[in-house]
Amino acid sequence: MKLKVSFSSFLRTLFGILLLVFYCEYLIFYLVQMHCSWPTLDPTKQENITSKENPVRILVIADTHLLGSLKGHWLDKLRREWQMYRAFQTAVALHQPELVFVLGDLLDEGSFCSDSEFRYYIERFFSLFQVPGETTMYVVAGNHDIGFHYRIHPYTQKRFEEGFNALAVQLISVRGNHFVLVNSMALEGDGCFLCEPAEKELAKVAKLLKCSQSSNEACDRLPAPLSAYSRPILMQHYPLYRGSDKDCTDFDAAPYPEREERFREKWECLSKEATDQILKQIKPRLALSGHTHHGCTRRLPVGDGIEITMPSFSWRNKDNPNYALGVFTPNNYAIGKCEMPRESTVINLYILGLVGLFIWLCCCNRRRRFP
Repeated sequence: MKLKVSFSSFLRTLFGILLLVFYCEYLIFYLVQMHCSWPTLDPTKQENITSKENPVRILVIADTHLLGSLKGHWLDKLRREWQMYRAFQTAVALHQPELVFVLGDLLDEGSFCSDSEFRYYIERFFSLFQVPGETTMYVVAGNHDIGFHYRIHPYTQKRFEEGFNALAVQLISVRGNHFVLVNSMALEGDGCFLCEPAEKELAKVAKLLKCSQSSNEACDRLPAPLSAYSRPILMQHYPLYRGSDKDCTDFDAAPYPEREERFREKWECLSKEATDQILKQIKPRLALSGHTHHGCTRRLPVGDGIEITMPSFSWRNKDNPNYALGVFTPNNYAIGKCEMPRESTVINLYILGLVGLFIWLCCCNRRRRFP
């Protein structure tokens, strides 16, 4: 059957296609993400600390993996960056967080790209993940940003640190809530140019936290002691040591059989030694990480805290990426994940929409031929 399309049918079809694109590329982000709201603090979990400050509200993402010129096709790059831009800006507009944390692997080729491309990376990242003036963003380094430990060069480490203001160890204190940000690749324990200063800085942070509990003569010599103690939140790129993801039951956990693959220390997770050391020093109530591209929630091996591993924020790595919203006071916290549109859902909507438009055109053509 030869399909003849009138001009009016063509215009209606074009309008239908534009509506379909508008829904799949813009409106769906709001319709899905508006179902997520800030988690509510559980009053039964209050510790013996009082605070009259307003809770701190944070948004957490990981593994954006902005594509570079070598590994990324321009169309794939355009598609993924639009998806992340739309999802992130929708999240910021809907939730208006006070702090945003990005848990490493911001870039896909940051460890070996040229200086000119790295500058372009910086421009793209802060354009895609722009935050309003009342929101502050912090990032930690990932292995794709500066390289795995064995291949980190002082120059690539320094340019990432300066370009994204991402020190190896950072202590962010907001209204009595303490966020400890750590460069995972600096926890190798071999005294390298990056590891030794990071270990000293981490020890200093641990001392600040300890001194905020009980002061002594040594604490008085600290340049800027904390006003009050609360158990910190640890943030880094690598997950803490675990054998695999087999015990992860989150909705965004790794699929089988990938979930049962063994983790290699210092590759898929921190070493057991580094994990024990940092937990002993920091004693976090919550640890947040990325790197695996899949979600996982588990109890910390030391203490009564939990670790939440965030999935990749890019649809290139995950059909159902998501982000976390957290509410923190010095004596309590609540955190939850927010779903974003699944890429498989968007693809199916395009298929169904285009098939529906084609069927409608066929019906219109048949009515004209056989009135």
